[in-house]
Amino acid sequence: MDGELFPRERTEIAPGAVHLPDWLGPRRQCELLDACRAWARPPAGLRTVRTPGGGTMTARQVCLGLHWYPYGYAPTAVDGDGAPVKPMPAWLAELGRRAVTAAYGTPPPPADAYDIALVNFYGGDSRMGMHRDAEERSPAPVVSLSLGDSCLFRFGNTASRGRPYRDVELRSGDLFVFGGPSRLAYHGVPRVLPGTAPPDLGLTGRLNITLRVGGLGA
Repeated sequence: MDGELFPRERTEIAPGAVHLPDWLGPRRQCELLDACRAWARPPAGLRTVRTPGGGTMTARQVCLGLHWYPYGYAPTAVDGDGAPVKPMPAWLAELGRRAVTAAYGTPPPPADAYDIALVNFYGGDSRMGMHRDAEERSPAPVVSLSLGDSCLFRFGNTASRGRPYRDVELRSGDLFVFGGPSRLAYHGVPRVLPGTAPPDLGLTGRLNITLRVGGLGA
């Protein structure tokens, strides 16, 4: 996958948590959006996530590499159509490595191969409650890429869902990486800002692509 990366001002939100605005240029955003649309098609396409308590998440999701469900991973879409999960593309795994290098100034160890992607689609009234990405065995940083509408992203602490936390506006093309002491910090999306997507992107709503190293073996 070709396209530009535009490294911009780096802001450390918390120890190990880094925000890089406008990291993806317009062409790369369009390419990534096209890929997301292909991944969203069946089989193992975009689905509504149901929680163990019987509720549903307002953001819809498609997975690559392994299928995430509350709260674990499986090789098939166990709470979808049961089909095998689409593979994690090598170019997307490489994008994860480049993102970590941009955030921290050094590349991740070769063993930290990004092998899972969760793609969440947020409509204008969608949100994500405070949670931790704790189903992986690897401590490798989580890479988050934003497309479309901006959102209010709340990044908290590792002890609880409450304060202290910091609110950051994530816009289309932004990169957010969190690892090290912030790897298990609670975070969420309390609000999407409808109508803020770049007009040329052709997306209504927000897409968030999170890349992870599972460390789960075969």
